[in-house]
Amino acid sequence: MIPSMSGLPFDDFRELIRSMPGPDEASVDAVRARNAQLTKPLGSLGRLEELAEWLAAWQRVERPAVRHPMVSIFAASHGVAAKGVSAFPVEVNFQMVANFTAGGAAINQLCKSYNYGLKVFELALEVPTPDITEQDAFDEAGCAATMAFGMESVAGGTDLLMLGEMGIGNTTVAAAIYHALYGGAAADWIGRGTGVDDAGLTRKRDAVAAAVARLGRGERDGLEVLRRVGGREIAAMAGAIIAARHQNIPVVVDGYVVTAAAAVLHAVDPHSIDHVQIAHASVEGAHRDVIARLGKEPIVDLRLRLGEGTGAAIAGSIIRAAADVHGGMATFAEAGVANKD
Repeated sequence: MIPSMSGLPFDDFRELIRSMPGPDEASVDAVRARNAQLTKPLGSLGRLEELAEWLAAWQRVERPAVRHPMVSIFAASHGVAAKGVSAFPVEVNFQMVANFTAGGAAINQLCKSYNYGLKVFELALEVPTPDITEQDAFDEAGCAATMAFGMESVAGGTDLLMLGEMGIGNTTVAAAIYHALYGGAAADWIGRGTGVDDAGLTRKRDAVAAAVARLGRGERDGLEVLRRVGGREIAAMAGAIIAARHQNIPVVVDGYVVTAAAAVLHAVDPHSIDHVQIAHASVEGAHRDVIARLGKEPIVDLRLRLGEGTGAAIAGSIIRAAADVHGGMATFAEAGVANKD
């Protein structure tokens, strides 16, 4: 599962992406057949029915269930934060990780409410990645090693993986990834993140423009974009998405920043994120535009912009409900209810 790092480091990841298993169509057919017999009009549960099919396709089971859900948060530091692109100082990275550990963050309360597992992965918080306006975030080996760490984080036995992040300055990094992948102007991809004022928003726009200008013109490879203007948490989450696919674990990505991990994989192969759901439509920047480019539809829209996996946790509860409804409802025959002719 973990890349051997033979040849160029990214070669192993391209092979892992190329060899990703497709959906289990037999399981999808079984869900559809059972759904047609449940005590309700066909299609009356709307997207819940679609989510049950999606879950079956990627868990590769005929009766999908969510019994061992896991929220994984990846925390990292970014050199570009020194450019004044965030409303909060970099010390908040350390303080919020301590808050996660102490159980005081919003995501802790959601995990407690939904009875989810929670893991927090610190990615060298004391050593920020270089300022992406001036130099690359990684060399290829370093980026690949961080992706490999993300792959190793995926625990066996998990049946739904929800990804979240923490990192002052990382909405700037995510915006740089989107600008590099999709073009346009830097201003098209930025938002106020943690709540920067107008001057901070200008600094953020300028930082994104400068970071992407370093890349030059021409086609932008997804993994190279990740290496040059990404961050450790985004690289690790990209690795986790890859590992989850090979372990038959469906994935829910949180918001604006986590979606960047899906976007770089989508740029390599659009089918590489077929097992991924977008939790919610963030109010940050052009998240809706990105979601549309990925061919996805958010599960909820609650005007969230916190990060730390909160939207993914809420969306995960809806996915679990979809599985519970599908698996627990009686069929017309079982309930003695007349079906339509």
